[in-house]
Amino acid sequence: MNINATLIGQTIAFILFVWFCMKFVWPPIMKALEERKKTIADGLAAGEKGKHDLELATRRAGDVVREAKGQAKTEAEGIMIAARAEIERERNMAREQLRAAVSTLAVAGAARILEKEIDAKTHARLLDAVVKQL
Repeated sequence: MNINATLIGQTIAFILFVWFCMKFVWPPIMKALEERKKTIADGLAAGEKGKHDLELATRRAGDVVREAKGQAKTEAEGIMIAARAEIERERNMAREQLRAAVSTLAVAGAARILEKEIDAKTHARLLDAVVKQL
């Protein structure tokens, strides 16, 4: 065998093999690679969109929490104001009841001291005078 003929035969076979691969094998491989590249790019874009949506949802959740805290604080302040007003009203009512009781006791004590009963008009007048003084 001649080494030149073998070398020329192998070169021709290699050229035919390269042509066959370029014509029939390479295009489907490139098509598959392009499809894969597109799928990966779409997946990355979807991931970025999801990340952006998550950031927006987190911001919205924070806004809702801040708004709820503000409303709760406002409601708490309203409840505190109403409670203070109720306490003040109850305290004033207790003072009035106490004044009435003290004046009744004072009149009863005065009646015992004087050992005579005071009539209703005088009694009412004395109670009003004592209430005004207290």
